[in-house]
Amino acid sequence: MVTKQSFLAAAAVCLLLLLPSVSAVTDVEYCNKHKNYPVKVSGVEIVPDPVERGVPATFKISASTDKNITEGKLVIDVKYWIFNVYSETDDICTKTDCPATSDFELSHSQTLPSITPPGSYTIQMKMLGKHDEELSCISFGFSIGFLAPVALS
Repeated sequence: MVTKQSFLAAAAVCLLLLLPSVSAVTDVEYCNKHKNYPVKVSGVEIVPDPVERGVPATFKISASTDKNITEGKLVIDVKYWIFNVYSETDDICTKTDCPATSDFELSHSQTLPSITPPGSYTIQMKMLGKHDEELSCISFGFSIGFLAPVALS
């Protein structure tokens, strides 16, 4: 016999399973699988996941190195299917504390316009050193939800 309380508890669990994840660790691939990059990336966390249009999204990259990174660039390219839709180049020291040594985290936040199409995207992120040497190059996917946030009045 199913009681009202057990039914409500089961319904609540089902609803929670249908909600999008607030944060998730994303799989990362190196651009060149055979290259020994000086900066090793252990993961990317995207908050929220899926990304919502009009809401700030934060990409946190966990990395490590045996180098002493005091300056450089972070080059970000975003593709929607096969189309390049966005590019950005930043000073690496605005995304992490410099000098970056040992274990460190890069953090990048972006608010996507409400007209951004929903679907699957791919980011390629290159870390370049002082003399534009490639410290690391990764790619990972993310998705933008189909529902835009609703403004409450």
